[in-house]
Amino acid sequence: MNAALSRNWKHAVVTGGAGFVGSHLCTALLAQGACVTCVDDLSTGAPENIAPLRGIPGFTFVEADVTEPFRIGPDVDLVLHFASPASPADYLRLPLHTLDTGSLGTRNALAVARAHGARFVLASTSEVYGDPQQHPQSETYWGNVNPVGPRSVYDEAKRFGEALTTAEANTHGTDTGIVRLFNTYGPRMRGHDGRAVPTFIRQALAGEPLTVTGDGLQTRSLCHVDDTVRGILAAAASDLRGPVNLGNPVEITMLELAHLITELTGSRSPVRYIERPTDDPAVRCPDITMARGKLQWEPEVAHRDGLARTVAWFRKRQGT
Repeated sequence: MNAALSRNWKHAVVTGGAGFVGSHLCTALLAQGACVTCVDDLSTGAPENIAPLRGIPGFTFVEADVTEPFRIGPDVDLVLHFASPASPADYLRLPLHTLDTGSLGTRNALAVARAHGARFVLASTSEVYGDPQQHPQSETYWGNVNPVGPRSVYDEAKRFGEALTTAEANTHGTDTGIVRLFNTYGPRMRGHDGRAVPTFIRQALAGEPLTVTGDGLQTRSLCHVDDTVRGILAAAASDLRGPVNLGNPVEITMLELAHLITELTGSRSPVRYIERPTDDPAVRCPDITMARGKLQWEPEVAHRDGLARTVAWFRKRQGT
């Protein structure tokens, strides 16, 4: 295992802490001995994601919408801002809430960090690169984003969040960092959230055709959530403002992913090709030179291993 940066936190606030990545962050921080306050309005987060944490000393759940000002205390030394609809099913259903969370929510979370003199880390996304014309994508690439397309509410909310976080640091001296997360997968994803991994697993376990968009040759960078969480906490422990890419530079096509999941599930489901969504990126692959050099981080979980673990979690959850 590579020795990514680490730090002992006293009291961490995780907005969106009942969500997929957020709940894994809460678990990891508690395991490190930190007190954790999870702030979530449960609009897209799930109570079952944090149910095992409820009885752990030091864990507090606050049901609140971060688009409204909120206060947390005492002794907060880390704020991880992960509140946001992140799946297509959610941000297409909640477009205005997505934009409000990226703007008002980010500003309110920054205010908490500033009030406590805490380190602040913004969860941004590879979607800020849009349908990239640079491959792989480095942090210096400004992106190719349609500002009024169906995906724009998520893409532009995150781009604005980055600008706001940078302005906060420049104006008030708040200790901020920005992580750009590439496609992350693993346990606690919702089967109907619209992303490829849970969709394919759900379909394969049900014996349904796996719906591959377009010709299936578009690529994604799949990073297991355990690796992503290590990278986020390494960024938090550093003094790096970023943005910094966190993702797996090993690409996989959607067709390859579908075939791998049918193999891992033992399914006989065929592939069914459907229309490719508007503004769907043709390629997605991070340049993680900065993460390797500044954070001593790189992903460790291979696609087959991580997907097998994820399939096992879905199978257990569905009782199949």
